[in-house]
This record gives sequence, structure tokens and C-alpha cells, in this order.
Amino acid sequence: MIILDGKKTSQEIRNEIAEEVKTLVKKGGKTPHLAAVLVGNNGASVTYVNAKVKDCEEVGFKSTLVKLSETISEKELLEEVDKLNKDEDVDGFIVQLPLPKHIDEQKVIMAIDPAKDVDGFHPQNLGRMALNLPTYLPATPMGIMDLLDRYNIETGGKHCVVVGRSHIVGLPASILMGRNHYPGNATVTLTHSRTTNLKELLKDADIIIAALGKPDFITGDMVKDGVVVIDVGTTRVVDKTKKSGYKLKGDVEFEGVSKKASYITPVPGGVGPMTRVSLLKNTLMAARSKM
Repeated sequence: MIILDGKKTSQEIRNEIAEEVKTLVKKGGKTPHLAAVLVGNNGASVTYVNAKVKDCEEVGFKSTLVKLSETISEKELLEEVDKLNKDEDVDGFIVQLPLPKHIDEQKVIMAIDPAKDVDGFHPQNLGRMALNLPTYLPATPMGIMDLLDRYNIETGGKHCVVVGRSHIVGLPASILMGRNHYPGNATVTLTHSRTTNLKELLKDADIIIAALGKPDFITGDMVKDGVVVIDVGTTRVVDKTKKSGYKLKGDVEFEGVSKKASYITPVPGGVGPMTRVSLLKNTLMAARSKM
């Protein structure tokens, strides 16, 4: 069993990006600029956005953090999005999800200029991805593809079962795994809460991408020997032995599944760091498009 080390792999990619930024600036290009909009004080979101700011510093990007009150109106948030759309110095930006319940997330995503949508959530970018056209890929699925690529994991002709159909992870991951490209060329089964024979499908899977948000949902008796497991889940579970008061648990019961897996991502330290570095890759792509 080999651990798919997202922390190590993402560091390698950050080092590569830092070198590319130096080259870009030397050639007269602008320093890539990533902005993040944070609404409210959700603990996980604050931690994640702060990490993104540190990532920008490390690779030589300029970063801007726009902090907004949880009580901000939808109209006011859309005005902030419009400002970033019009700011020529900002190459790409994200609006950190989830948003407060009184705000329509889809309306906010739709308001982002597709050319600056480095999260890859805008319908235009998702459509281009589905057609295998150049675009910003959603960060988590892109990170998964990079992990498979960097570890030279064979995907062609394999049966890939994706658990979860969110537009952020499950659906785009299923499209990318099925495209005529490496990583890809897999036979993909997209499963969800209404799938009646999930255990049977998982038992047949060569590759499992678990993205449903239920800790320890997939257990050792549900997978076959040699399976490749990508665990996207990051659920906070109370743990009084930890300084933070919680620990992160994946969708996969690691101890049992890892005994059968040929490759598996840990939680934390697997897909999470790859998601963050994918955002940097998209921002660099946005900056290069202006040259």
C-alpha cells in the first residue's frame, strides 16, 4: 500500500509555480494576483482562506482578502463581486463557500466573470470542461487528477466509482475520469444517495473517489484488494484530546480500507493540499492569458 501524499506533491507543484512566476515577471509579465472573498466567520472557511493567502506568499503571488460580515445582503455581495470583476489587477478570485443561507450561492457564482473564475464553478467553465476545452478545472477534481498523474496510476480501462454527485467534486471528477485523456479513459459509475447497489459497485471498483461527507462511510469489507482510493471527505469530529477540540475524518475508514488498497489518500494531508495548489495553478493560467 502506497500513501498518496498530497502534502508532499502539492509542495513540489508550489515550487514549480514559484519558478514559473519568477520567469513570468522577468519577461515583463505581471505578478499573478489572487483575491478571496470571505463572508462571515465560519471556522473551516477562515482556516482555508488564510492557508490560501500563505500559499500565495510562498509562490510569489499578490493576494487580497476581502472580509465581509455574515449579515451582508445578497445585493451588497454581488456589488463586491462586480468590483473584483472590473479590477484589472486581479487575475482571479474566489468567493469562499458555503455562504450564509440568505444568499443564493448559484447567483453569486453566475455573477463571477468566467475569465476570473479560478474555482472553476461557473457554468461556462464547467461546460468547457465537459467538452474537454481549455478552461479552469474545479480545484478539487484537478488536484485528484494531478495526484493520479504524479503517482503514474493507470486509469485507462479501469472501473472508477465516484461516490457523491456535487457540482464541486463528484460530477466534475466523473467527467474528468471519463474523458479521452490521461488521467482518464476510465469506465465511470457516478453514485449517490439513491444508488441501491452501492456496496456491489464499490466491491467491483478499481478506483474509488469518495466525496459524500460521511465519516468512515466506506469500510474495508466494501472494497476489493488492490483498489485505488481517493478520499475527499473532511468532516470535523469532536476529539477532546486535540488542542483544536476536533479531528478531521474522511469518508473512508482508513485502517480497514488501507489494508486492501494499493494506493490511498490520507485525511488530512491527501486531497486538501492538492485543492489549494490547484487554485494557484488556475490563477497562474489566468495571469498568463494576459500576456
